[in-house]
Amino acid sequence: MDEQKKNFELKIMARMLNVTVAAFWMWKKRGISNRKKEDAVLSEEIKTIHANSKRTYGSPRVKIELLEGQGKKVSRTRVNRLMRKIGLITKFKRKYVTTTKSNHSHSIAENILNREFKADKPNQKWVSDITYLPTSEGWLYLAVVLDLFSRKVIGWAFSSRLETGIVLDALNMARRLRKPTEEDNLIHHSDRGVQYASLEFRAALQSLKATCSMSRKGNCWDNAVMESFFGTLKLELDLECSIGDKNFTCSAVFTWIEGWYNRQRRHSSLGYLSPAKFEEKFLSQP
Repeated sequence: MDEQKKNFELKIMARMLNVTVAAFWMWKKRGISNRKKEDAVLSEEIKTIHANSKRTYGSPRVKIELLEGQGKKVSRTRVNRLMRKIGLITKFKRKYVTTTKSNHSHSIAENILNREFKADKPNQKWVSDITYLPTSEGWLYLAVVLDLFSRKVIGWAFSSRLETGIVLDALNMARRLRKPTEEDNLIHHSDRGVQYASLEFRAALQSLKATCSMSRKGNCWDNAVMESFFGTLKLELDLECSIGDKNFTCSAVFTWIEGWYNRQRRHSSLGYLSPAKFEEKFLSQP
C-alpha cells in the first residue's frame, strides 16, 4: 500500500513539473553532476584561501590564488558565485582619525609628489606616515615608510609617545635596508605634521640626499597610499579595538608586515603579486 501511495504521489509531482516519471528516475540514477562535485571541492578551497587572507580577499584575489597557488584556472564569475553561495563576506575598510598636527612654526615643503604614486624602480619615491593603535595599556604609535615602486614596507617604528624620534627611527631603518644613493633622486613624501617638519627630520633627509615633499593642508588624498595601507593593517588585524598589551600589538603588527603583507599579500596595483615577489621579478629581468 505504501509503495502504491509513493507511485501515486510521484505521478502527481511529475505531472505538476511537466516531466515523465521515467525522466525522473533517469535523473535520480545519474546522481550529482561532475560540475557540482567540482563546485563542492572548489568551495572548500575558496574557504581556506578566504580564511588565510583574514577574510579580506574578494573574487579577483581568490581567482589568482587558485591559479598560481593550486594551478586551477577558474573564472572570476564562478568564484564570485561560489563565494556568495557559501556566504563568504569580505571585510571593508573603516575610516580612522588622523594623527597630523600641522599647527607649528616649522617650514612646509612643496607637494612635489603631487599624487604620482607610480615609480619605475626602487628608491625613487618613499611615502611615510604615523598612525595610532589601541592597546590595553593605552595608545601605541606606529610610523611606516613605504617604497612606492613595490608598495613594500621598508621601515617602521613603534613608540608610546607621538614624537619626532619615531619617524627618524622608521627612516633610518629604510635607509639601512635600501641604501639609496644620490643618483636615485629619491623623493620622500609625508604629511605636514610637526614630526616630519622638524629640523631633525629635515636634516636626516638632507643627509640622505632626498627631496622633501609634503601633502597640502588637510588633504589625505595627497598621501592616499599610506592611508590605504594603514586602513588595510587595522582591518586585517581587527585593530578597531585593543587586541592586547603593547608588546602583543607590536608582535602582531611585525608578524603581519613581514610574514603576510610584504611576502604574501597580493596587491592589485602590482598585478596581484606580493611586494616581495614584484621586486624579485623586477630584479630578475636582464
